[in-house]
Amino acid sequence: MKIAIVYYSGTGNTEQMAEAVAEGVTGKGAEAEVISCENFGATDIDSYDAFAFGCPAMGAEVLEEGTFDPMFTEIEASLAGKKAGLFGSYGWGDGEWMRNWEDRCREDGIELVGDGVICMEAPDDDALAACRTLGGALAA
Repeated sequence: MKIAIVYYSGTGNTEQMAEAVAEGVTGKGAEAEVISCENFGATDIDSYDAFAFGCPAMGAEVLEEGTFDPMFTEIEASLAGKKAGLFGSYGWGDGEWMRNWEDRCREDGIELVGDGVICMEAPDDDALAACRTLGGALAA
């Protein structure tokens, strides 16, 4: 099984989370590929069995609008029926961007393996453990 972990990270927090998701994937014996969102598009979907997407909250609790959201908008219809997980960090608010993103994915028919993993600012040990758990769920 091959899992794409596609992320955007401005400060490095979401990148740390992506690496922890990859550890969870490989810990279950699957192959993980960590990919910056600039290097992922619709033509890549068929190369993977499952997906993890990571994006921090930006602005008024929305996905990063310059790079990540356009990429996700391009591919989301192709993800219907596919297994995926979501993660990201935030600096303010209450995680509304993740709830909205989860709803968007469910409306698109994406099979989320669980609730999105979020953390305030840099991921602590609990957040990294939750990311590893997410990776393991994707590889199951």
